[in-house]
Amino acid sequence: MDASESEQTIKPTDLRGILNYVPRFLGQTFVVALDGSIIESDNLPNLLLDIAVLRSLQINVVIVHGIGKQLADLSATKSITPSNVDGSGATDGPTLDLAIRASSRVSHQILEALTKAKLKCAITNSVKAKPVGILKGVDLLNTGKTDQIDADFLRHLISKNIIPIIQPIGFDRNGHTLRINSDALAVDTAIAMGATKILFLSQENGFSQDGRLTQQIPVAELEEFVAAPHFSELSPALKSKAVQALRGVKAEISRIHILDGRIHDGLIREVFSNEGVGTLIYGNEYQQIRRATRDEVPLVYHLTRSGVAREELMERSMASIEEKIHNYYVYEVDGNIMACVLLDRFGEDAELREVSSLFVHPFYQRQGIGRKLVRFACQLAEQEGARRVIALSTQTQNFFTSLLGFEEAGPDALPLTRRAIYDANQRQSKVLLKSFA
Repeated sequence: MDASESEQTIKPTDLRGILNYVPRFLGQTFVVALDGSIIESDNLPNLLLDIAVLRSLQINVVIVHGIGKQLADLSATKSITPSNVDGSGATDGPTLDLAIRASSRVSHQILEALTKAKLKCAITNSVKAKPVGILKGVDLLNTGKTDQIDADFLRHLISKNIIPIIQPIGFDRNGHTLRINSDALAVDTAIAMGATKILFLSQENGFSQDGRLTQQIPVAELEEFVAAPHFSELSPALKSKAVQALRGVKAEISRIHILDGRIHDGLIREVFSNEGVGTLIYGNEYQQIRRATRDEVPLVYHLTRSGVAREELMERSMASIEEKIHNYYVYEVDGNIMACVLLDRFGEDAELREVSSLFVHPFYQRQGIGRKLVRFACQLAEQEGARRVIALSTQTQNFFTSLLGFEEAGPDALPLTRRAIYDANQRQSKVLLKSFA
């Protein structure tokens, strides 16, 4: 097998990668929220083909679309100044008229593209709304918020293999039309449908820090982020999605994704790979550290091979890993092992433990996972009555000393059995020690 063939076998979008996820997602409901800007994108046909893939795998899909760009374009064409574009502020009469026109146009574009993809679909009037009313002394006029989603109707359409298309337009009890923010509507729809995912597709590719895309954010961190002063520096579209994602995860939608809808195959890569292309907001159950099982010996072995090749880790055979597998702890991301650590015990010194075989999948490095694993191992060691923990390192001693409170010690800190192994392998590792008060 040459290099190009090898790369093809591990692409996250290939059939093998997709099939790993099919049992988990079978019969689940995903809400796909398309910003108006993405409807105008050249990538729209590809996105809707991705949706066709989801449906072929028996994943239920509901589409909620926005109209911000189209409303702005229409207002410029007609020389009308809109009172609000995204449905979060006041909607006066002329703006409501533009919103209705824009919504009709966008829905038609989605209908047309889904029809070309040979998918059945229908625009629905499943959203009952009520006026927002007066907020902070401002009458929001024809701006509405969700009163009720007709989930039974949507499920009926899905049962007939029809993809529901939901416009950011609702009707109150008297049949009056109201403009609704599409991000909020997507979350309301997902809650009503018991959806497990929302995928926000826009021209925003999630959250970045120091120029680097943040792949995952737990809900607790997002809550802190939204309350921080620098949150105001984000674009209005990203702020809206952050606020609504926070609301959605708190309402037990376990995973909410924000990604750039212009990325080719982006939707499929986000759903069917561990890495994804955008930012994932998740509830606490999404990631966990747990004890490895015997069935996971090959996974741990292959996970650590690149670390061994770079001489970051000591060589360990499959048999040696199997012998100590119940001392390994793994960091699980959506059912996949992305990192591991070994916590060794010593018969001749009950108060000493060793942290070793610490490795994080390259894609998940620099996200604090290694620190979490070492801290977990140290806490576990202390709970077991240990007074000291050692770690041996050839390349990452600063990680242990600067971030985790270890101090450099000499080989004499090792018990006799461990010292014999240390002398035999001649790796000249630094011996690092952490003591508990």
